[in-house]
Amino acid sequence: MNPAQAHALRDLLADQCIASLGTLHDGEPFVSMVPFALLPATPDFLIHVSQMAAHTKDMLISPQVSLLVVAPSSPEVPPQAMARVTVQGLATRYSDSDPGHTIAQAAYLARFPLSAPMFEFQDFSLFTIRSRSLRFVGGFGQAWSLTPEMFAEVLAKN
Repeated sequence: MNPAQAHALRDLLADQCIASLGTLHDGEPFVSMVPFALLPATPDFLIHVSQMAAHTKDMLISPQVSLLVVAPSSPEVPPQAMARVTVQGLATRYSDSDPGHTIAQAAYLARFPLSAPMFEFQDFSLFTIRSRSLRFVGGFGQAWSLTPEMFAEVLAKN
């Protein structure tokens, strides 16, 4: 991945704050929408979700998940050429007593300050999605697979 492509991936993740979250629900694929932030100095994603949501229950039963972040549609770009990144990872719930919870909460609130009241609700939890592999598509014929280490390098050059 060259510097321009890495820049495009960083821009996509900075500009888009909503992801499609894929979980296993009763053994079947289930996709929902989640706001996301990045955990500083890691290749990990953060989501803040309600215990009442199906995807939260799914992650607690089967932590293997996938995230998809897609650039907004544009009349000048065919849908198949839209930039996007797919993340395969493992979801882990933070408890309030976890050492990294404060950092994770601060990172999430830096991106979504209006979500602060939801941290007062007992049924909401922060989850980290630790990336295992990523696939970035920058357009037609522009696709790269990244390891978490490669992704961390891309993020560090920001």
